Amino acid sequence: MANGKSLLLGVLTGGVVSAAATLLVTPKSGQETREDIKQHVEESKAALERVKLNGKALSEQIANTSKEGAALIKELSVEIKDSIDSWKTTIEPHQKNIQLYLTQIEERLKELEEETNLNAES
Repeated sequence: MANGKSLLLGVLTGGVVSAAATLLVTPKSGQETREDIKQHVEESKAALERVKLNGKALSEQIANTSKEGAALIKELSVEIKDSIDSWKTTIEPHQKNIQLYLTQIEERLKELEEETNLNAES
C-alpha cells in the first residue's frame, strides 16, 4: 500500500512541478496559460483515475490469486493424504509377509546353528 501512496504522491508532485515550470517559462497570455493549466489538471486527474483503477484491479487480482492458491494447496494436501493412505493399504499385506519370512529365516538359522554345534561336538 505504501508503494501506491508513493506513486500517487509522485504523480501529484510531477503535475504541480510541470504546471509551475510551464507558468514560469511560457511566453503565453493569461488566457492561454489558464487553458494550459486546466488541460494539465484534467490530464493529471485522468492519470490519477487510471492509477486508482489499476490499483483496485491489482488488489482484486491478488486477492483472487491468494484464494485460488489456498484452494489448490488444500486440494493437493487431500490428494497427497489419499495417496499415502492408498500406498499404506497396498504395502500392508506385503509388509506382514516380509515379517513372517524374516521370522522363518531367523528360526531356520537358529536350527542350523544348533545342528552345526551338535555336529561339531560329535
